[in-house]
Amino acid sequence: MDISIVIPLLNEEESLPELSQWIARVMDANNFSYEIIFVDDGSKDTSWKVINELADQNPNIRGLSFQRNYGKAAALNEGFKAANGDVVITMDADLQDSPEEAPGLYKMIMTDGFDLVSGWKKKRYDPLSKTIPTKLFNWATRKMTGIYLHDFNCGLKAYRNNVVKSIEIYGEMHRYIPVLAKQAGFKNIGEKVVQHQARKFGTTKFGGWERFINGFLDLMSISFVTRFGKRPMHFFGTMGILSFLVGMLTTLYVIYEKIFHNDRLHSRGITEKPAFYLALVAIVVGSQMFLAGFLGELISRSSSDRNYYQIKDRIK
Repeated sequence: MDISIVIPLLNEEESLPELSQWIARVMDANNFSYEIIFVDDGSKDTSWKVINELADQNPNIRGLSFQRNYGKAAALNEGFKAANGDVVITMDADLQDSPEEAPGLYKMIMTDGFDLVSGWKKKRYDPLSKTIPTKLFNWATRKMTGIYLHDFNCGLKAYRNNVVKSIEIYGEMHRYIPVLAKQAGFKNIGEKVVQHQARKFGTTKFGGWERFINGFLDLMSISFVTRFGKRPMHFFGTMGILSFLVGMLTTLYVIYEKIFHNDRLHSRGITEKPAFYLALVAIVVGSQMFLAGFLGELISRSSSDRNYYQIKDRIK
């Protein structure tokens, strides 16, 4: 199969018929073998009923329905598991992503050799409450990850099949699929300017500033987990040793001042000086972080995936 199109959705009953017909026209015009995988993330409207009706009309349409709303990352993760195409394309269900981009994305993966291609909505039709946080989010992500994409959160992306089979996304990690792909060893990441269209039905399902704050917290989490998930002692142990050394040096300084520069008429005991308590806190914190590193190592070494590694190829 040439292309799998994975579409997560929440309460998009009005847009689904037009979107499925549009995709089918593009696929047929380019002679692609394809499947459309709709993942209903606990919609409260008739989205799932509409998907069943569309599947009766087009055998290339498949669907998954969650019992409740789990979030976009969960929907994409399950869609990736079900995808069979050589190229997996994701897009939103609100008609703001154009299926006309699919042939160009397919070419960049299969001919130009990219592992992942992210869409860049250079001209957007979103409200300021969504575009301003998005710009800040993209700037922070570029600085922290070293992946220079203009629009990390664009729903229109294309992947080589083995990319989506090699990563796991959960929580709100769908924003960081390029980061996860890079950590899994897929470094040929590209970008394509794509057409963005004004929303035709309903309203956006995501709050701008809330999305930015959650995205920043997830960025901190993924940066830590990908770097130190299998070696927590390297982080906690280093920070603990530094804190412990600062505390010990401060303690030695306080003792030195007491012995060699003690004004007996105006002297105070060591325990009356603020520096003593700062040193004590630094020593305690350092010891606790070192202990956290040990506990992290015990947990990491006991995990079921402690020796799970991505293998690109085998000779049998």
